Amino acid sequence: MDIQSTDTGRLLGASDKPDWFEYPPDFLSVCQTGLSEFRPWKILHEPYISSRMAALKTRYAHRDLVPFALRLDCDDVACWDRASTPRVVIIHDFASVDWESRKTYETFWDWFRAAMNDFTDFEP
Repeated sequence: MDIQSTDTGRLLGASDKPDWFEYPPDFLSVCQTGLSEFRPWKILHEPYISSRMAALKTRYAHRDLVPFALRLDCDDVACWDRASTPRVVIIHDFASVDWESRKTYETFWDWFRAAMNDFTDFEP
């Protein structure tokens, strides 16, 4: 199954991805299930990935980030950072430079477990 053309939306294509980046297989496995919104988190799809990636680069030029999820109740964005891949970094978007890093998870699965805990605790 080609995850880039599933019903869950489109991820960055080969020509849109930074040269250093490949989607982790664990992330693709979750996308293949169709699970894309588990409040307060939402998996980003094109064209939102590209626009958020460009905006993050404008605000945090010293970082190479690929966003993949947005927290809907605040400005947190889950990303892969070239300097720390495969870790997941939580960027508090719109924060001052050098204050944007909120949290780091060692693996995608560590982030996903935390996101599921957020889902069970979240009250809209």
